Amino acid sequence: MSEFIGSIWWLLVSLGVLVTFHEFGHYWVARRCGVKVLRFSIGFGRALWSRRGKDGTEYVVAAIPLGGYVKMLDEREGDVADSELDQAFNRQSVFKRIAIVIAGPLANLLLCVGLFWAMFVIGRPDYAPVVGQAQGIAASAGLHTGDTLLAVGDRDTPTWSEAQLALIPAALDHSDVRLRVRTASGDEVTRQLPLSRLPAQFDERRAVEAIGLTPRHELVPALIGRVVTDQPAWGVLNEGDRITAIDGDPVNSWDDIGPLVQKLGDRGGIAMVEVERKGERLALEIKPARMKHPQTGQAYWGLGLQSARPQEAAKDAILRYGPIDAVPAAIRESAHQANELFAMIGRAFSGRVSVQNTVAGPITIARAANYYAHHGAAWYLSMLAMLSLSLGILNLLPIPILDGGHLLYYLIELVKGSPVSERAMAAGQYVGLALIAGLMGLAFFNDIVNNLVH
Repeated sequence: MSEFIGSIWWLLVSLGVLVTFHEFGHYWVARRCGVKVLRFSIGFGRALWSRRGKDGTEYVVAAIPLGGYVKMLDEREGDVADSELDQAFNRQSVFKRIAIVIAGPLANLLLCVGLFWAMFVIGRPDYAPVVGQAQGIAASAGLHTGDTLLAVGDRDTPTWSEAQLALIPAALDHSDVRLRVRTASGDEVTRQLPLSRLPAQFDERRAVEAIGLTPRHELVPALIGRVVTDQPAWGVLNEGDRITAIDGDPVNSWDDIGPLVQKLGDRGGIAMVEVERKGERLALEIKPARMKHPQTGQAYWGLGLQSARPQEAAKDAILRYGPIDAVPAAIRESAHQANELFAMIGRAFSGRVSVQNTVAGPITIARAANYYAHHGAAWYLSMLAMLSLSLGILNLLPIPILDGGHLLYYLIELVKGSPVSERAMAAGQYVGLALIAGLMGLAFFNDIVNNLVH
């Protein structure tokens, strides 16, 4: 399946699940409150499939899958027979109306917990949170190659993704954070990561890189793919050799080789290059030569080596709980992610982060859904949980036409003792439509910039 078709498919699946649960929340509570539901629609526009249930509700799957709705009996939207007035939504008490409206977002929040529970039970494969290289701020904090990040602040980090997700908010806030680390020698220590030293402006999508951390699994192995003819390494090193040290300095990745060779060339003389070859450890003499970069023309010391094509590192950690332990874990994760979502909204409004990286449209969501689906069920469930949480919380924002806007009207009604006037509600609808249109426009613009321009 191509990326384009796969992205469309997983977008439709994701939206279908989220919208169905959201609208079912409204539907289920409305029925329990005695309100007659006329239509339960997944999507908008022309009906692709419909069926009328024994309860009189028309169940519809429509052509435009970007949402859905539950249409209830309401005197404001048409004539209602006298025998059915008690089933009209507008005739219900304000508390029942609040319950019906809030049920949709709550259904998404409950779905979020359920999806995180399923993710924890299945187990999400990941990489161990082991440092491959530490530079800049990370190195100044005392982090070294081989260190394992056990916790960032108060959050345990059993995998690299957990460590990354904990580091990014602290980086965005330029807030110093405490790390619990297991060193390569096995000792547990505490390090203070001075994220307040980050530049005022940095690429938010590369926050961990800005800190100076490179995970072990992203390092390119120091494995020789090709030896250039008539260059210093020709006839000395072979394809498939793994370089382990240069003149006594250890080599952990291909990126270590360049600086060591430059230092060696500036110093002059012959170096000992230690390699692993077919299970044997060898020490071979090589003298670097002065070369010119083929693209920039810049002179440098080189050996005449090219790296082997890196293979994807094997995942060596898993985030998993038993079915019982997964329940509180899922609740904690949902609460934590909700707190992070509110914090991110606050950062966007205060200008501390770019809205370009906080508001995503359907193209970004589709590509993410396809990406996570191809990484396994647990990864896809975690992404779906985050989408469900976002949908639930965003629908609670006090913006007219959203559930939160209706809740605002009903809270005003409770305070003043009478419903908000139809004129005020109509004005609010226009304001809400303008805000949603602006938000959708921003989302599509970000999609174009982040996915098509870049």
